[in-house]
Amino acid sequence: MTPLARQAGGAIGEAVLAAVVAGVVAAVGLKAFSTVHWPAFNSSNVTRSLTTVGQVVALALLVGAIVLLRLHKWGWLAKLLSWGGISAFVTVTLGMPLAATKLYLFGMSVDQEFRTQYLTRLTDSAALHDMNYIDLPPFYPAGWFWIGGRFASLTGMAGWEAFKPYAIIGLAVAAVVALVLWSNLIRADWAVAVAAATTAVTLAYGAPEAYSAVLTLLLGPALLLAWGALHRPAEATGSKTEAGSDEESTAGGWGAVLGAGLFLGLAATFYSLYFGVAVFAVCLMAVIAAGLAIRAERTWRSILPILVRLIGIGAIAGLLALTVWTPFLLKFVSGKASLGSGSAFHYLPESGSRLPLPMTEFNLLGVFCLAGTIWLVLRAGSSRRAQALGIGVVAIYLWCLLSMLATAAGTTLLAFRLESPLIALLAAAGVFGFAEGARAIYQALNEPGRFRIAAAAVALAGAIGFSQGIPNVLAAEINTAYTDTDGNGERADKRAPSAVSYYRDIDAKLLEQTGRPRDASVVLTTDTSFLAIYPYYGFQALTSHYANPLADFAARTAEIQRWSTLTTPQELTDALNHCRWRAPDAFLFRRSGDDYSLRLSQDVYPNDPNVKRFTVTFPKSLFDDAHYRITDIGPFTLVVRV
Repeated sequence: MTPLARQAGGAIGEAVLAAVVAGVVAAVGLKAFSTVHWPAFNSSNVTRSLTTVGQVVALALLVGAIVLLRLHKWGWLAKLLSWGGISAFVTVTLGMPLAATKLYLFGMSVDQEFRTQYLTRLTDSAALHDMNYIDLPPFYPAGWFWIGGRFASLTGMAGWEAFKPYAIIGLAVAAVVALVLWSNLIRADWAVAVAAATTAVTLAYGAPEAYSAVLTLLLGPALLLAWGALHRPAEATGSKTEAGSDEESTAGGWGAVLGAGLFLGLAATFYSLYFGVAVFAVCLMAVIAAGLAIRAERTWRSILPILVRLIGIGAIAGLLALTVWTPFLLKFVSGKASLGSGSAFHYLPESGSRLPLPMTEFNLLGVFCLAGTIWLVLRAGSSRRAQALGIGVVAIYLWCLLSMLATAAGTTLLAFRLESPLIALLAAAGVFGFAEGARAIYQALNEPGRFRIAAAAVALAGAIGFSQGIPNVLAAEINTAYTDTDGNGERADKRAPSAVSYYRDIDAKLLEQTGRPRDASVVLTTDTSFLAIYPYYGFQALTSHYANPLADFAARTAEIQRWSTLTTPQELTDALNHCRWRAPDAFLFRRSGDDYSLRLSQDVYPNDPNVKRFTVTFPKSLFDDAHYRITDIGPFTLVVRV
């Protein structure tokens, strides 16, 4: 067996086994939480208390794994403890606060609404399709949502209901896979600590966007792999690597090429922004590696191996990316559709107008990130770990600056979304900084007998302190999960539900009056949470920022406004019959006096907020015709074309 096959096969096999353990732990934990009638998190401290207890138990498992690894005893048990501990930590940290609700963080509000709609679409069918528009392929990468759709189909849950367990199980699996990767790249005991630290900060600052959090967890080891593939001074000198292994054990760098390419491919199928940032970081690594190679060997030929490996990484990533991007690219190059008014990059909150500097904040996380920053600087010349993580940090800051610069051109690069991966990289560096700093102090104090125990106690206290504060960081997101009305028409805090409670009746009437399955009907509504629960197609998206750029959001809005100005049912019928897109089969309005209303949106970037809402009203007389069947349901009016 070749070194590459042996190395890759061993790592993949271990990752698969770890993922199975994590999936079982998370699934069992969530099932156990669901069997008890818990009070709402926003009205009781009971689940908060149990969350803390669960976190301490999970951390105890991780401490046990570290102790066994340092003693070089029962390696298989240490692995099981570390896998079980970190997946249990994820499960209890998110699952216990959400135990009394069927909704995930942020419920079905704002961004989570269109994410739920996407999951509902791909639960209804495994075919790659836009979440909203009936005649378009997906623009937003479908990877995470497609897997979620298969999870929902397998478990028999509706898409909206599967969102929470799928997101939590997915994060648990990603955390354990990241641990396996770290374990294959650095000392096993340090790997457990690093994986635990990056998992904790990712849950606190990235968990609401579950598909990006998966990539954040894997980013650190992926950067180490990419740097190991591109910067290989030992090939020229025949020296040992930092970890003490020779080049043969790393399969000549091609194992790292494979790992880095797989990560970039996964990013391309999950989240375009993080894919772009990761590609930017890897290309920056290649430039730095080329400069170092030229300086060491004084010949331009030294960059050829770097270029070959960079192309290899890109080829692997590109092949994976095509699994979700092919339908969109084919539609675009066919000439049958053209880019319209998509504005996904038109958002600049206050946090996106400044550089994120967590190491300057006076709190536990700030001190930890400061330790990581100091370590990155001090070890930049001697540690490949520090070099890889440091280049990742620099790449994020450069992206932030480019995003700010892009505002002059009327757009952004959405840099405000990069706080979570930045903190995760600094947290990884913080673990190394704490470990090496504690060792230096230990030696400087002439190795006092109880110093190691004291350092471990400080580390454990910090870990517990930060972990039990995660629900506070996520307080708004958790509260929304309890105050939003779910797909069953219920609020988890047991208060009166919103108008969403009428959706079930609306769905029943639509099925009855159209005589078609849900995915064969187009509904014009601005209550788009209806489309997040039931897989009808929409004529218009919530805002242009979530709309497929092939859909021509602005033109559709103008068409809706034109329809509202018509004066007779016949004029409306003619307009619908000659619509350039698939016309609505039904309208779901809110009643407003003698009119029916829709709340449309308009992109007003560079203003913040970047969306302007306005109301369009249709006179009731416009539907006073045999071609339209009208049904009042709660505050809604359903109009079905017949």
